Amino acid sequence: MTTFTALTTLTGRDQAYALGDAMERLEPEPTGVGVFEMEDGSGLWEVGGYFEEAPDETALALLATAMGAKPFVVSELPETDWVAHVRRELAPVEAGRFFVYGSHDADKVPEGREPLLIEAAMAFGTGHHGTTLGCLRALDRLANDGFHGRNVADIGCGTAVLAMGAARIWPETVLASDIDEVAVDVAAANVLANGLEGRVKCVEAAGFDHPDLAAAAPFDLVFANILKGPLIALAPDMAQALQPGGYAILSGILNEQADEVIEVYARSGINLVHRESIVDWTTLTLRIGS
Repeated sequence: MTTFTALTTLTGRDQAYALGDAMERLEPEPTGVGVFEMEDGSGLWEVGGYFEEAPDETALALLATAMGAKPFVVSELPETDWVAHVRRELAPVEAGRFFVYGSHDADKVPEGREPLLIEAAMAFGTGHHGTTLGCLRALDRLANDGFHGRNVADIGCGTAVLAMGAARIWPETVLASDIDEVAVDVAAANVLANGLEGRVKCVEAAGFDHPDLAAAAPFDLVFANILKGPLIALAPDMAQALQPGGYAILSGILNEQADEVIEVYARSGINLVHRESIVDWTTLTLRIGS
């Protein structure tokens, strides 16, 4: 089946979400609409829709003008088996003791590694992106240094690969949260597929705003693999959520943004322990003063 996409960019979160809402009411109706802050530090937001038939380009042009967005770029995509494509492209990933793989590579899990199964259809957070890989390496590094996470949270968990990594090496229950309902469902499915039900609890929450997170705090380790803006906004809450001497592993940070994030967290008493850059992305390991 042929698919059409319509993409534009504009400044401002509120305007972007308003445009996304307006796209939902188009005829023909899109099968899905996404609103994302671009990860290049430009401050722009991308709004896009997927259509099973050619969208009304006149209506799109009017929406773009009304919202102050750039003209929509409409493209026709050929029919593609995306799961098969992802399976071809996503080889297993090794990150310290962790081995992240799809079910099609189940026979490749080496002995002595901690396996993390992420299905190809759930590609975000597979370990191939420098942010996820960096966080898994940071987790492995802390464990190698003798740290034992007894109260761990994964904020903005996506596939829950980081929460599952912690649950693989430590016996305590890990809390995983995401602001997106679909992501929480994906996370829960991955937890089940990895045999970690009861070990990783998935909840829908913005930041630490959930009764389960409030009841479990303070944490000795928190993952937050999101983006610079939300990370900076999260710093005061992170300081409240960490117990003295607790660690935060942060990513979703472009290399040129890392110093700003470090500075903001230092003002909240959470100081740099280690940093690693993988291609364009930096992962930070920080510790709050004891």
